[in-house]
Amino acid sequence: MKVLSNTWNCMKAPEYKMTIAILADPLDNQTAGVHSYTKGMVEALIRYGQGYRLMLVRQRKDSSIPQGVQQLVVPNFPYLPGFASFRLFIIIPFLLQWYKVDAVLEPAHFGPFNLPRRVKRITVIHDLTPLLFPDYHLWIGGLLQRLFLRRILQRTDLILAVSKNTANDLAETFPFTSNKTAVLYPGRDPFFQPVSSNEVLQKWEVDVPYFLCVGTIEPRKNLLLLLKAYKQFRQQKKDRVLLLLVGGKGWKYEVFYKELDAHPFREDIYLTGYVEKQDLPTFYTKAIATIYPSFYEGFGLPVLEAMSCGGVVISSNQASLPEVGGEAALYFHPEDEQGLLAHMLTLSQSKDLQERKRKQSLDQSARFSWKVYWQQFSQQIHA
Repeated sequence: MKVLSNTWNCMKAPEYKMTIAILADPLDNQTAGVHSYTKGMVEALIRYGQGYRLMLVRQRKDSSIPQGVQQLVVPNFPYLPGFASFRLFIIIPFLLQWYKVDAVLEPAHFGPFNLPRRVKRITVIHDLTPLLFPDYHLWIGGLLQRLFLRRILQRTDLILAVSKNTANDLAETFPFTSNKTAVLYPGRDPFFQPVSSNEVLQKWEVDVPYFLCVGTIEPRKNLLLLLKAYKQFRQQKKDRVLLLLVGGKGWKYEVFYKELDAHPFREDIYLTGYVEKQDLPTFYTKAIATIYPSFYEGFGLPVLEAMSCGGVVISSNQASLPEVGGEAALYFHPEDEQGLLAHMLTLSQSKDLQERKRKQSLDQSARFSWKVYWQQFSQQIHA
């Protein structure tokens, strides 16, 4: 049985400043925020990281990866008890030492592990929700964080926080991280741009104005407050306006579905489930506003995606979200139903406000650049 393969696409290996391995499993086993972050980061390092040898450690090969990027494929066999841990703690560290990498970057919190001191360890931290808000997660997530995260952070050489809020949480929870944490904002994905066509809306049979919410159905996303505000909105504004909820099921969603089934405007609340990426720009562009009521986010990628499409954003004012939305977004406290309702009513009644906010959204989204990310990353790894 073939357990691993190594793909090296150069006819002749050039000289490199440094070999950087990226533990890129999120490209193969995730579809949400960490996947998008990892994909954008890898593409940025490929595009702007001239002079660096890049190695992607992942579960399967991707033929779209450009030549000159090494893919070290280490399949995972989850049906074999204990193999995932053996792969993470033994196989991958052994191979990284064998290939004499200079730095290892882990974009998903959990690692890297078991490397010699000569190898620079870089760990990305998106948020600390399993520790700070355990009720928002399955118990296993919090347990793994409590068991491993302190040791990971003690051993890592550089921590990349995706927002100032995450960096502050790290400093408060693990004070020893302060002198080795850098804030590197993710860049905007150029795929997300304003769309003029209504073709996607026709496919989804959306033919009236709508509010949009993008995210996993789970308690942290605060969708119960959104259902309540939407109920009041429809009671006060008699025109038919839909609510589109885009995203798959997460966990602890039973209460949400109970409230949804009892909602007086249930027929006008569309649950799309997971939506292909190519449909999202239209949803963002055409919405009256994208509403993001989350209690806590390490970054808040849908806010940036919506703004990149020139979409209006109504956002919670907690955690990192004001860092992303800047002055372009409209804010409310995630427990303030009336505050959210007021923004929904105001926007639905003012085309001028919508247009001003759309322009502000495009200006704000332009602040987030993967090129800048790479420049800052390059400075940090040589510090």
